[in-house]
Amino acid sequence: MRASPPPQAAFALVFLIGLGLSGCMLGPDYRRPQVDAPNTFRFNDKDAKDMADTRWWEQFQDPQLNGLIRIALVENKDVKIAAARVDQFLGQLASTRSAMFPQVQAELNALRERNTVTPGTAIGANNSFLAALTVSWEIDVFGRLRRQTEAARANVLASEEGRRATILTLVSSVALSYINLRSLDRQLDIAKATTASRQESLRVFRRRFEGGTVSELELTQNQAEYEEAASRIPLLEQLIAQQENALSILLGRNPGQIQRGQELEKLGLPPVPAGLPSELLTRRPDLLQAEQNLVSANALIGAARAQYFPSISLTGLFGSASKELNELFSGPSRAWNFGAAATVPIFTAGGIAGQVKQAEAVQQQALFQYQKAIQVAFQEVEDNLIGFQKSREQMEAQGQQVRTLTNYARLARLRYDNGYTSFIEVLDAERTLFNAQVSYTQTESAVYSSVVNLYKAMGGGWIVEADRMVPKPPPEEQVTTKTSAR
Repeated sequence: MRASPPPQAAFALVFLIGLGLSGCMLGPDYRRPQVDAPNTFRFNDKDAKDMADTRWWEQFQDPQLNGLIRIALVENKDVKIAAARVDQFLGQLASTRSAMFPQVQAELNALRERNTVTPGTAIGANNSFLAALTVSWEIDVFGRLRRQTEAARANVLASEEGRRATILTLVSSVALSYINLRSLDRQLDIAKATTASRQESLRVFRRRFEGGTVSELELTQNQAEYEEAASRIPLLEQLIAQQENALSILLGRNPGQIQRGQELEKLGLPPVPAGLPSELLTRRPDLLQAEQNLVSANALIGAARAQYFPSISLTGLFGSASKELNELFSGPSRAWNFGAAATVPIFTAGGIAGQVKQAEAVQQQALFQYQKAIQVAFQEVEDNLIGFQKSREQMEAQGQQVRTLTNYARLARLRYDNGYTSFIEVLDAERTLFNAQVSYTQTESAVYSSVVNLYKAMGGGWIVEADRMVPKPPPEEQVTTKTSAR
């Protein structure tokens, strides 16, 4: 008889055969869907510049705003949550990927037992000792484990893009909150100045009324205008405190006061970023995240379909077994076994078919969500481009209106002092000027905000610049993932 091959050689032979069989993967391979992207944006700005890769917030020329953004990137809780979520998916990837490799375990077993006493047998105890390595390996013939690993890897990349999207939103939110805060500050200054002016006017009118030179009607009209301006102050102070609290949360702090820098009208205006619609697919992290979600869903279809086919596993044990501990590793104590098992689904009552259908439906949802995200991205850029253009035009017109109304209020007061008109004309001029000043401030804030929203909608390399300001974990805690452009 021919000698049988040693167990290690037989197991290695089966191992190599398994590797050869595991070249097949079921399910569709991912291909990026066709995107109907316009060639240009409808409202391109003629002064647009390629500034999407720079720290655009520094163009506001406000060191205080720069410092707030720096603090937020270090302390904001949403950024920390997003980073922890990346670690979670990295752990899931490692766990999923490990199933593709042989699982080796060490087993140490010591047993002492006494058999039941029967007539004719000696009473005594028996010992048994075992030291072995056990190996199990599922051969991924039809790609189920590889598809699951592909999906897990896509989830890691999606979570990383989600983290970058959080940074994008955070920087934009801090800038928008600060601009709104400075706008409210300016409106409060206008309200206080107007209230002080009308209070002085009311004081003069009371003296004139007491002297009989003005009527009670004029005094009442003056007092009503003073009270109307004074009533604006508490509301604006409330809005300022609430805006400070919201900005504090973005900074990762408890609600509290916010230090100010430049006044609203002294802020610089960043240039409009240039770009093409097709560039959004690689510049916006939320779109990249949606695409990776689609990659993951696409891979899970193959994992579901692979359940129709046999699952093949190899097992083996190599070690020593003995009744005496000092003989555990001597010649005759060696023990081994190896085997293979295959399981084939015969009847599942539609269970596998249901899982495949579910995976395909999830893939369709991810596809439509990706397509919708792209359309919404185009809309956001278009909305902010036209918003910037028109709010800037509106601000210029309102600025001229404020200058005209300032002159009108001066002339109305002069005419009244010289007895050419009633005080109603003065009140109307001052009321109109007050409202115009507030509206101009709000529009000025809208111009700054539209630029911020435009940088947010465009995406770009500035997110990488912001990401560099986020503190990284120590080198031993970092896990590097290799990404590839699709």
